[in-house]
Amino acid sequence: MTERSPRRLLRVDLGEETVESEPVPEAWLRRYLGGKGLGARYLYDELDAGVDPLGPENALLFLLGPLSGLLPGESRYAAVTKSPLTGGFLDSYAGGQFPGALAGALPEHVGVLVTGVAEEPVRLVVRDDDATLEPAGTWGSDTAETAAAFPDAEVACIGPAGENRVAYATIASDGGEHHAGRGGAGAVMGSKRLKAVVAHGDPPSGLAALRESYAERFREDATGRWLDASGTVETVDFADEVGALATRGWRDSEFEGSEDVGVAAVRERAVGRERDEDTGQRGFHVDTDAGESVPRGATAMSLGAGLGIDDFDAVAALGETCNRLGVDLVSAGSAIAWAVRASVEGYVGRPLAFGDADDAREVLGEIARRETDLGAALADGVDAAAQRYGGEAFAPTVKAMELPAYDPRGAASMALAYATSDRGACHRRALPVEREVFDGEWSPERAARGVVAEQDRRSVLWSLVVDDFVGDVFDDLGAEWLDAAGVDYAGDLETLGERVWTLTRLFNVREGVSRADDSLPAVLRGPPEAGGDADSGDAGGVDPERFEAMLDAYYERRGWSRADGRPTRETVERLGLGGVVDDATPLGAPGD
Repeated sequence: MTERSPRRLLRVDLGEETVESEPVPEAWLRRYLGGKGLGARYLYDELDAGVDPLGPENALLFLLGPLSGLLPGESRYAAVTKSPLTGGFLDSYAGGQFPGALAGALPEHVGVLVTGVAEEPVRLVVRDDDATLEPAGTWGSDTAETAAAFPDAEVACIGPAGENRVAYATIASDGGEHHAGRGGAGAVMGSKRLKAVVAHGDPPSGLAALRESYAERFREDATGRWLDASGTVETVDFADEVGALATRGWRDSEFEGSEDVGVAAVRERAVGRERDEDTGQRGFHVDTDAGESVPRGATAMSLGAGLGIDDFDAVAALGETCNRLGVDLVSAGSAIAWAVRASVEGYVGRPLAFGDADDAREVLGEIARRETDLGAALADGVDAAAQRYGGEAFAPTVKAMELPAYDPRGAASMALAYATSDRGACHRRALPVEREVFDGEWSPERAARGVVAEQDRRSVLWSLVVDDFVGDVFDDLGAEWLDAAGVDYAGDLETLGERVWTLTRLFNVREGVSRADDSLPAVLRGPPEAGGDADSGDAGGVDPERFEAMLDAYYERRGWSRADGRPTRETVERLGLGGVVDDATPLGAPGD
């Protein structure tokens, strides 16, 4: 039926310079599938509590799913590790050509698990269901230069930010066009002196009729039509219109320059659109001072509105700088925005200004190379910088991860999504702001219900490693695909998603995470200076009592104790995790 039957894992020890193939336990494949789920199971099993994320004992997994290369849309892989930014569970995803090449290079393997630290920088070359270690050769190069050194292969690599262990360094593929971005998987790679994974393989084939059926369904779906018309860059206009666009370091929630960096500007500047063969989606291609680019919403939101920059070319150039340095542009944008506010309010003795792209570019380089005291502090994350300089009151983080630019003061359910995300502040785990702004204020129970359902759904799709947007048309969470490919799985997929989400919570609880960490930063408790209903005098921060009520409802729906946010023994047993949880992981008291 297909050319892939992944039931093994490649285990690479960089310190010992060994590569071994081992079977994945059959029960793990059935209960966790691949990607996020299998990564969570391995990480929980392999790591002891308190392991240094940048130490040799931490594991870094490059994982595929049972249907990788077969599904419509952009192929993706998961990078799973313990985050150096948050100290908790991290799964980050990237698309492009690398995942298909990795799947083709490893037809019998679901991925690669890397431990240890190499004596000298190395690259891992994967082909024919095996891997070899070679001298890196490109240490010190940026992501585009590293990829260009291997024209006959697909590459996932780190840039200077990863080499210097910036806590939000990315793993870049496709020459820096795609990134496993949030949470610092690139820093873990750098700490292991692993510069690149080089994959020689052709993407798998099979299930062509089903693939075309789903691609056609996606083309007709609202998400597909939206992407075809505007791409993700329209999120800038949407967030600005509803008063949920974090602007100038979270001072405001509307950006007067949104039209200059949003979809209207992109359409005006577009020099062409390239159509994807599968889904029919057409990406904008825009000529800028930094070269041709494909504009994305996160770039304009974090590096445009977030920094108060309304120059399209300047924003594109900052995005390209992030891509080549290998640094997460959401966290980087937040770090620079915090530094500007800290400068304006006297915490940092260096003049910085919103709207100044030159300032932003200079600080970016200092972060990636840890060249100055400020750059080195920001490289460890906004929380670390605020602890050093002061300015905690406007540090936009949850569990030490910087928030994306959707301002939850425009939709309180988004506050719940950020606070309960398993990897720190993340809008991809759940994005209820897209619905609440049209429905009116949700009750705590409705907010909890919506966030839980979306988190569980994403856990399934990321265990399959499905394209985020194409996954919207998987009404049965991929059951038809799994059945067509002959992939066996335990129970129902809804329960599988809940199991995976609960396992990541158990990992985080073992690391000390509790209800106190499922909280919002102080910057969101007060009103924005401009935006929302500020003109009518009704604007405010996220109401603390309302937030706590949402969190209570969330824990109740999850079967976690309200006192400390820990899964109870009853919940663990119901999800089949009773034999997984270890003695180092405290559980919640029933009825608490």
